[in-house]
Amino acid sequence: MHVRKTRFAATGAVAAMALLLSACGGDDQASDSGQDQDTQSPSPTSEQTTSSPTASNGMTTADDVYGPGCAQVPTDPSDEGSVQGMIDDPVGTAASNNPLLTSLTKAVKTAGLVDTLNKSDASYTVFAPANPAFEALPKETLNALLTDESKKQQLTDILTYHVVPERMDAQGVVDAGSLETVQGGSLTVEGSGQDFTVNGAKVLCGNVPTANATVFVIDKVMMPES
Repeated sequence: MHVRKTRFAATGAVAAMALLLSACGGDDQASDSGQDQDTQSPSPTSEQTTSSPTASNGMTTADDVYGPGCAQVPTDPSDEGSVQGMIDDPVGTAASNNPLLTSLTKAVKTAGLVDTLNKSDASYTVFAPANPAFEALPKETLNALLTDESKKQQLTDILTYHVVPERMDAQGVVDAGSLETVQGGSLTVEGSGQDFTVNGAKVLCGNVPTANATVFVIDKVMMPES
């Protein structure tokens, strides 16, 4: 009986030792695991590893302006009609201050489109006919558009045919190739870089920034299809 008790005691001691060693090993593993979790960098998510290019919003700066007609724009930054002066104004107001666009301004006011063009939450690309473009129209046609109340809708259609409800710079215009207008018709763009035409109209001064639009002064009044 004494021998059996001794064996049981020895066996119990071995079991206790095994449990103790197991517990210590578990603590070490937990500690090692904790260190790994503390020092290991978290796995990057797909959003972190994959960067999506930011789409161009069509906004330009004074440095982006180009074209031979820009030389006729005031250069004094304090002049509201200068490129720098147009930046902070919505396009309806900005155009009214530009000496190249006095005829367009008169037409816009006659059609009652100033508030539409000045919407602060709007984004436009405007192809703005310069004064000589209006002067090239038959006088009777222009006079009728500006004075005959029955021609107001026609005038509105002509003017909104020059407005695209999306802001684009020169490269964006070229890349698009075809542009849907506020009037509902489409414009065809031909050429590349800064050397392009819109429905055959040439750009006299392009990439002009305003508060809610990018403006391209052109040499032609474009007529929508009837």
